[in-house]
Amino acid sequence: MKELDVLMERYLEHRYDVAPEIEREAFIALMAAEDPDIWAWVMGFQEMPEQREIANVIEQLRVHY
Repeated sequence: MKELDVLMERYLEHRYDVAPEIEREAFIALMAAEDPDIWAWVMGFQEMPEQREIANVIEQLRVHY
């Protein structure tokens, strides 16, 4: 999904290198999810995953990118 690719690229360019290690690990874990699920979480169409760290990354994506 092109929109999701753009969103992730922005995060990688602006946040990933300065993010705490736990956030970087959560981002990598998020990348293991299916694109439609990630998009639904980011857009608020589906409840956030229960893993707090992954939910925090999704919130970063929503607010900043």
